Formats: sequence, structure tokens, C-alpha cells
Amino acid sequence: MTNDEFRTMALKIPAAVERSHMNHPDFRVAGKIFASLGVPDKKQGYTNVYLPFAKTNIVRAALEAAAKNVASKKKKTPNVEHRTPNAQ
Repeated sequence: MTNDEFRTMALKIPAAVERSHMNHPDFRVAGKIFASLGVPDKKQGYTNVYLPFAKTNIVRAALEAAAKNVASKKKKTPNVEHRTPNAQ
């Protein structure tokens, strides 16, 4: 699989868009990254795929699962304390 084939496959995910982050392309759903290209040194929280040996059906399933996973997560909201003034 080539980078262009990966890109085409990622962009077939409904609502997927390509953006850039830290000088490499990434793919997002609902503003959240579900896949990136050209980030071989990331280890924690990432699944790395060596594209020249990747099987299309496995990559497609992984992209679909990743997109579904990030789309289902709620956006983080700031931790805000609500205080009531002391009644005196």
C-alpha cells in the first residue's frame, strides 16, 4: 500500500477530512485525529503500520474502527468549579 492509497482509504470514511499537525498529514472526524501519515517514532497510544506490507482489508478495518472510536468520544470540557457566595 502506498501513502496515496492510504490517504484515499482514510478519506472514504464518512465526514473524514485531511489536515496537518506537527508537519505531517493527519485525518480527522469531528475535529479529532484518527490516523496520521509519516509518524514512525510515535509509540504511546498509536498503532503503527508499515504500509508497503499492509493488507488493504486490515488497514480499512483499522481506519474504520479508529474513526468510530474518536467520533464517539465527547469533547473535553474544562474543569470549572461552580462556587456559591457564602451567605452571611
